[in-house]
Amino acid sequence: MTAADRDHLKIFTGRYGREVAQAMCEHLDLPLGASDVEPFPDGEIIMKVNEDVRGRDCFVVQSTCEPVNESLMELLISIDCLRRASAKRITAVIPYFGYARQDRKDEGRTPITAKLVANLITAAGADRVLCMDLHAPQIQGFFDIPVDHLSATPVFIEYLNGIRDELGDLVLVSPDVGNVKAANAYADMLNADLAIIDKRRESGSEVVSRNVIGDVRGRTVLMVDDMISTAGTICNAAQFVMDHGARDVIAAATHAVMVGMALQRLSEAPISRIIVTDTIPNGGRLKPIEPVLQRLTVARLLGEAVFRIHHDMSISALFRQGAGGRR
Repeated sequence: MTAADRDHLKIFTGRYGREVAQAMCEHLDLPLGASDVEPFPDGEIIMKVNEDVRGRDCFVVQSTCEPVNESLMELLISIDCLRRASAKRITAVIPYFGYARQDRKDEGRTPITAKLVANLITAAGADRVLCMDLHAPQIQGFFDIPVDHLSATPVFIEYLNGIRDELGDLVLVSPDVGNVKAANAYADMLNADLAIIDKRRESGSEVVSRNVIGDVRGRTVLMVDDMISTAGTICNAAQFVMDHGARDVIAAATHAVMVGMALQRLSEAPISRIIVTDTIPNGGRLKPIEPVLQRLTVARLLGEAVFRIHHDMSISALFRQGAGGRR
């Protein structure tokens, strides 16, 4: 990082992106931008930038995670603050994009909230968005500004290749049909087989796993998804493949949303290792599953993307090991 970069490239963060932003700055040998974000007693949020950003290329790092509405509002305020401070360009770096599952009208009289959030970020003054593993990749099209959509696949593949020998006879299992594309890509990169769990909806509230298409008996099962939310699907799938003779089950997901009964379900499930990234702050909330938890960082990947964006370089090289999204 040159002296000119240090002067013209600024990375700021809200309260829900500080861990990743600090690691990004360490990778880039860049100081974290000086700013204060404070809540008023009535819940309002105020941000102040404590250094000159006029004419600078500014990046604000914030995951719109729980509390979703508060973290989203903090991101919007941060963007507006930088715009009014005359930043030359503002890029919203959103490791985890909340509301991504509300990407379409699946019944009458419902909103498309992911589109609304995209409009809000644009209206706040963002010139560009950098995000990671959107639940629905088509959300990129909801923005009227450029979007760089990264995948955490290179981070997972680097880790999994490092332990490939201990994984033994490996099979990638898709817990549902919607995840087959991603599972197949991982199978190719890890030189492993693919299996699919056939699920059928028995009623409005009950989904039952009927069969495994593929061979899991005596093998290590790896299940990869973009997020673990309530953990119901992945825990049921883990139990199902173990009942069909699997030797071991490993679960991996980019976003550790982990809400509701997720931590209890995961701690009771027959899963020997849970691999997640740091797109969502931990804050000690994952302590119940620490014995089986492996947390990887995406900071280097995001840092490289920021460097390339700042220098108007292609970041396509960071996409080459993408596993594709859900369809």
